[in-house]
Amino acid sequence: MKPFGFLSYMPQDSSCGKITEWLFGQMVMKSSSSTDLRVSVIGFGAWAIGGPAMAGDIPIGRGPADDDTSRAAIRTAVEHGINFFDTADFYGLGHSEALIGEVIGNSDKVVVATKVGHRLNEDGSIALDYSSKHLRAACERSLQRLRRDAIDLYQLHSAKLSHLEDGECLAELDKLRQAGKIRHWGISLNTFSPDAEADFLLSLGVASGFQVVLNILNRRSLAVIERARRAGVGVIARMPLQFGLLSGTMTSDRRFAREDHRSFRLTPEIIDRARTLLEPAWRAASEAGVSPAQLAMSYVASVPGVSTIIPGIRTPEQARENANAIAVDGDRVREWMRLVSDVEAAEIVSLMRTRG
Repeated sequence: MKPFGFLSYMPQDSSCGKITEWLFGQMVMKSSSSTDLRVSVIGFGAWAIGGPAMAGDIPIGRGPADDDTSRAAIRTAVEHGINFFDTADFYGLGHSEALIGEVIGNSDKVVVATKVGHRLNEDGSIALDYSSKHLRAACERSLQRLRRDAIDLYQLHSAKLSHLEDGECLAELDKLRQAGKIRHWGISLNTFSPDAEADFLLSLGVASGFQVVLNILNRRSLAVIERARRAGVGVIARMPLQFGLLSGTMTSDRRFAREDHRSFRLTPEIIDRARTLLEPAWRAASEAGVSPAQLAMSYVASVPGVSTIIPGIRTPEQARENANAIAVDGDRVREWMRLVSDVEAAEIVSLMRTRG
């Protein structure tokens, strides 16, 4: 299957004030290909709206969420030009998909991506399952929850190199595409080590999209993004705000609900070190009227090869704010990023890795 890449666009009334066709972060003409997915530069990360979920005693959600607020957030996002929604069958154990299905359904004006490969064992522990049998059954369940005829982008959820080399999951994805159940497929890559799986799929020339972590602190995916750009593979950038840490509003006395995965991932030490590291850049950006969140989002948007960015959204207010979060161009972002120590950022990310 030939990679299609993503055609991204930014509304003409965006806060950047730029005319708007973007492909891999560059301004381009509209695509002539009818197979390209046309996605907004800012998408909707739908993990948080899945609500609380547990794998045994491990939280795998973002804590309590109000479904009416979540539905309003989805509608507000669409009203503000966001047309790309990223979810997973593991988010709220299917609840995130169901909410998107309720509000959006089979609309052809919205691009929906979901993920597969995680499930719970009978004892509540997490299992990674990329077997043909599981992919086939999970795809049908996702289609039912999403209320769609086909999934626009079906992503392997953190599949490892061994799963890809085995080949069973790749063969099944191609069968699902040929059957019209999915339009394209890709992979959501590991948070800290994305290279091996990305390089394997690039060598085969089969994946349509990579989802990677990219933010001011965690830049481990930059080389993968560049290789994907050269190959014409679309890139979805997740965690641009690092679970809210890069919004500038989080302090070390913040306490998270037990059902919120941030309760073990964002420790007071991580929060304090990140704030200390980023304060000079935040201060410089503030003098130009740019908030920490806008700086964080603008950094990700400035990276060539990024097709769409998916901050986590759970309220209408967040949908509105994120839809207009690209506040400055790459030159200003690079100027402020010089105030951020690469060495210290890498050490903080290494500390994050120990937390999972």
